[in-house]
Amino acid sequence: MALALGAAVSCEDFFNEEPVYAPSADNFFTSENALKVYANQLIDACSVPAATITQSGLVTDLTITHQGEGYLKIGGYSARQATNWAVGNWSDLYKINYFIDHIKDARKTVSESVCNHYEGVGRMWRAWFYWDKVKMFGDVPFYEHVVQPNDTTLMYKGRDSREYVMGKVLEDLNYAVANCSISSSYVNNGYVNRYVALALKARICLFEGTWLKYHGYSGWEKWLQECISASEAIMNSGKYSLLNTGNPETDYSSVFKSEDTQYTEVIFSNAFSAEFQRYHGATQYWWPGNAGSRTSASRAFIYMFLNRDGSRFTDKEEYWKTQFKDEFIGRDYRLKQIIVNPDYSKKLTNGTTTKDWSKLLPNLNTQLTWYRIHKWSMDDEKLETTSLSTNDLPIFRYGEVLLDYAEAKAELSQMGDAEWSKSIALLRQRAGVNPAPPQDADPYLVSYYGSEVTDKWILEIRRERAIELFVENTSRWDDLMRWKKADLLNYDTNDSYASSRLFKMYEGIYIPEVGKPFDMNGDGANDLCIYSDKKPTEVKGVTYVKIDGTGEQRINSRGCVEFGMQSVWLDYKYLHPVPKTAIDINKNLLPQNPGWDD
Repeated sequence: MALALGAAVSCEDFFNEEPVYAPSADNFFTSENALKVYANQLIDACSVPAATITQSGLVTDLTITHQGEGYLKIGGYSARQATNWAVGNWSDLYKINYFIDHIKDARKTVSESVCNHYEGVGRMWRAWFYWDKVKMFGDVPFYEHVVQPNDTTLMYKGRDSREYVMGKVLEDLNYAVANCSISSSYVNNGYVNRYVALALKARICLFEGTWLKYHGYSGWEKWLQECISASEAIMNSGKYSLLNTGNPETDYSSVFKSEDTQYTEVIFSNAFSAEFQRYHGATQYWWPGNAGSRTSASRAFIYMFLNRDGSRFTDKEEYWKTQFKDEFIGRDYRLKQIIVNPDYSKKLTNGTTTKDWSKLLPNLNTQLTWYRIHKWSMDDEKLETTSLSTNDLPIFRYGEVLLDYAEAKAELSQMGDAEWSKSIALLRQRAGVNPAPPQDADPYLVSYYGSEVTDKWILEIRRERAIELFVENTSRWDDLMRWKKADLLNYDTNDSYASSRLFKMYEGIYIPEVGKPFDMNGDGANDLCIYSDKKPTEVKGVTYVKIDGTGEQRINSRGCVEFGMQSVWLDYKYLHPVPKTAIDINKNLLPQNPGWDD
């Protein structure tokens, strides 16, 4: 449970009622406690909210929702429609810079090391803020200090280059890494510390390095070296390791479903507690299905899981004909800990547990591909209709640090057996998978990502990122953006069904025979029947679903369910437009990002 929760309340009035430029506010920063109070409020203001951690970035190549994403629809997004440059989108920067600017007031009475720590905290948040802005817009105006209301020159300045802004981001990260404390009073209790700053640095530097590399810019090597140094600082500290109790069937899941942050692995989290009346609605979002726009995993994701002996599932002849009840047998244990499966059970409101298939995997009203996601769910029926979940939600964890390290090494052609053994091998061991290094490039992954990526190390690391970080924050969306692989979101121009509707088709379960009931969970009783014409004579206990190819759903040529979502990708979308409303106020924000002029 994060200790910061209680302290944050004490400065609410300071943030919400007194203008931060008021003269009396200058008297606030006179003690270490004042710095702590303000820093704790920054956690509340700037940290990743529950909805973003568990429900953001769900429209990717591996997940699908019925609602879709306006950014990927024809006419669904433009500079005129964009609203992400409003005062509220920049208010956190004002709070952060105000804190940094006023550290000097505390230096009169507070020790240098304490002041440096809190300045590092502020600069970490500023680095994070600007990284988010650069990811979205590329060039943005950089402000290192508070802009006074009467300083119209600064307020209406133009955009600084991506290179300049990211250089300032790296300066802030390096200051935070050098000065944030690793004292026990700051570590593993909800406060920002050096390990948090290092984890953020690794994430940002990996993103920027690979963005520059795959989008054709120079200077990317420096960023990947910085990622490695940050990752290694955490790895060599001995402070964190993967949560691995020797139970591969549950260890991965425990990181996400525990009511107390698993600080063995988790470096920083958003903490929730009934005691502090802090709740979130992840279970309510994921389980009813209709609340979550029927978000489901695609079969492309399922195909990526290895067999536990280390062999590739997709090497099997006609692997797509594997029935749902058999897809989990002998596979990486993370598959069962992410997707509802024949062995899954949940707690009912009466206190008993059930594997009743009708309660675990209902019809298409609640999901689209029959790959139902339970990674963030508390497996408790009473939480399915209320936003009262209290499992702590990881923001940074050691598993991601290992992935960052491995990918940076691979992209720099520095990956070998030794680097593999202290990174990816550990993730696979935790999941019950043979950790042997790859002998060659996986043909399935080469086909999936395109012939421009054939390095065996890079492909296997991409496999691990897809699995290990599935539906965490915006990780998959960010990966597609930095790898310049958003074409995986596009409709199939070679498929008349998809092209006529501009649909990206997401494959689901294999149907053994259309019009004939079959057993989904392997209990010997038939559960589901997909038919396309006349409804067969009903059998008790069987759910009947009509799929005739006239709408968003069809049975494809391989005999698998497919669901189509309108998704049109054009490469100028790698950067968002600066909203027209912002440009109308400040012409210095021109030129507009390429492709968005309207």
